[in-house]
Amino acid sequence: MDLRDQLKNIFPDHEEQDFEMPVEKFVQKEPLVCKFEKKGRHGKPVTLVEGFEGSDDDLKKISKKIKTTLGIGGSEKDGTIIIQGDNRDKIMIILKGMGYKTKRVGG
Repeated sequence: MDLRDQLKNIFPDHEEQDFEMPVEKFVQKEPLVCKFEKKGRHGKPVTLVEGFEGSDDDLKKISKKIKTTLGIGGSEKDGTIIIQGDNRDKIMIILKGMGYKTKRVGG
């Protein structure tokens, strides 16, 4: 006699139901840091978005959303999104719309 049979003996009116575990949505604990940088890039201005704690696929989705919305180039390396130009304010608005907390660093 297994556990299910024992429970049926104890609770004869109980009907068994299927149960699915709820999928937990990823929540960013620390805010994403948007900062402006020209150093080491031959004077070309870029905006860096750092501090993402999720997977690389999610990072690529965020980067693609920013790049297509603003119509500018960029890339993602080592958990950092690099966007061409000084677009901190616009990027912060996009990230807030996606549900991420942001923090502006520098000037």
